[in-house]
Amino acid sequence: MAKLLVPLVVLGAVAQRCPPRCLCPAAAPSPTLLCARTGLLAVPPSLDRGAVELRLADNFIGAVGRADFANMSSLVHLTLSRNGLRRLAPGAFADLRALRALHLDGNRLPALSGPQLRGLASLRHLILANNQLAAIEPAAFAAFAATVEDLDLSHNNLPALPWEAVAAMASLATLTLDHNLLERVPATALARLPRLARLDLTANRLRALPPVPGPPGPSLAAGGNPLHCNCELLWLRRLARPDGLESCASPPSLAGRLLWAVPEEELACRAPHIAGAAASPSAVLEGQPLRLGCAANGDPPPALHWLGPDGRLVQNGSRRALGADGSLQLRVATLRDHGAFTCVASNAAGEAAARVEVAVLPLPVPHRHGDGDGEAQSGPSPSDMARAGANESLPAGAERRIVAADLTASSARIRWLPQRHVPGLRMFQIQYNSSIDDSLVYRLLPPSSRSFVLRDLAAGREYDLCVSALYAEGTAAPPASRALGCVRFATAGGAPGCAAPRPHFLGGTVIIVIGAAIAASVLVFILILTARYKAARRPPAAVASVCSQTNGTHRAPEPEPPPPQPLAVPAVPPPLSAPGGARALFPSHSFPRRARTRRHGSLPRLDAPDTLPALRPSFGSTHWMLESTV
Repeated sequence: MAKLLVPLVVLGAVAQRCPPRCLCPAAAPSPTLLCARTGLLAVPPSLDRGAVELRLADNFIGAVGRADFANMSSLVHLTLSRNGLRRLAPGAFADLRALRALHLDGNRLPALSGPQLRGLASLRHLILANNQLAAIEPAAFAAFAATVEDLDLSHNNLPALPWEAVAAMASLATLTLDHNLLERVPATALARLPRLARLDLTANRLRALPPVPGPPGPSLAAGGNPLHCNCELLWLRRLARPDGLESCASPPSLAGRLLWAVPEEELACRAPHIAGAAASPSAVLEGQPLRLGCAANGDPPPALHWLGPDGRLVQNGSRRALGADGSLQLRVATLRDHGAFTCVASNAAGEAAARVEVAVLPLPVPHRHGDGDGEAQSGPSPSDMARAGANESLPAGAERRIVAADLTASSARIRWLPQRHVPGLRMFQIQYNSSIDDSLVYRLLPPSSRSFVLRDLAAGREYDLCVSALYAEGTAAPPASRALGCVRFATAGGAPGCAAPRPHFLGGTVIIVIGAAIAASVLVFILILTARYKAARRPPAAVASVCSQTNGTHRAPEPEPPPPQPLAVPAVPPPLSAPGGARALFPSHSFPRRARTRRHGSLPRLDAPDTLPALRPSFGSTHWMLESTV
């Protein structure tokens, strides 16, 4: 009975884990779910989340949601081929961190975005053939750019490819792009694929092919493209592949011939020739637009670029724009544009150049007569833009229309002449740009303005500025916009004293200050110790030992305690002048010389032990004083 129950339990467990209409072979070495050709309309919710391989091909699954493959972190192989998929939810494969092969071929996906393939960090094979892909975002390949080895995008509607994202696939070995609408393959993209072994570009719209890296280089298939056979395809001709299917679509003399059968001398290029170059119009006032055109022919078609009057390459900016046809548009002409522009055409066979003269006329500056009648007279003269900031002086009677004054390192005041009362004047427009940065800055001012202060300018930089008057639409006399004039000025350089000190300078200064403070503190401490030491070693000052007795006329100092031995005092006082060098007594008010004594404990001791003190009465009082002879 027990032998019969064990298979039933195992069969019940397998049947419970296997979704309906799916096959889950128990003999498989790893959990495998085979749900192909079962008519599923959606991903079964009862999938075994520990499965390693899942095949859902040839069903009718039209969309994949975020939770369909959630928590299937062990899945290695997933097949969703030929399901008619139209939508992939963002993050639909985010939990498939171990997935190595993803088959999405034979569906109807219109495009790929970045979040749709997010989380596939271990993907090596991505099959997207036979879809309706017309666009792929560069971020769509970011999750597996370092691991993918096989990328199949064949049989789609791709007019272009995110080549920068493809060039980042360092492990890519097979790239299949046949039957698309590609018109260009960058040479730099293929050169950055060191492990590329097979490249299929069959049946696209390529007229030229860049050299593939080598030797030996990848296996290349490029048949079915309308190749233009010239000197740029010599590298492909020299591969000498009799089985190659690359054929020539142009020039007419080589149309329909296989490339490997064309002699090398017939694969020639023609140097460029400039058919025409002109400016329209050829002369403008400063501040007005200008267009320069250039036409060139050659084999292959040459690339066009422009050089300015200063010989520098002209690039796109806010004031200059390069057209796809090789034209150059000057939106705001300045006096720096006056001169000869050069159109340069180049291809693999050489280059050609043509000069185009451009005349930018300065705005007329009104001259006022010295009689003071106030009538202005226009005449051709250099504008402020050519003279602002220079040291040259204005001609007599000339007056600038636009003036830059009060120049500092970060500001300038712009003044312009007051305008006559013209009906419809709406506002003034100021536009300026730096000589280093061509970005235009616009300011709109009310019609009553006569000056404006520019702030936040860069120090030591040149600026070109133009002022225009804007009128309301519908007025007949003036145009909608009229340039008043231009000026060039330069801001002052920054003061060297204002520059912030360098970090290492600040650090060294702080260290020096702290060290000086510590040294000064130590020195003061040493001086204090020295003074206290000297004060301790200095002998004490002589103290007078005076005993006095008074009759109350004045208070004498308190006598010190008597010595322990009594002193013998004679009964009769000696005369005023005693022999033996005894000093006479002086009255108490005459400040007698004090006896030099030294203290021993609390008792005074006489300097001369053999000299006895003598008591002398003071004349005129009963004041007795104790003295010692020297």
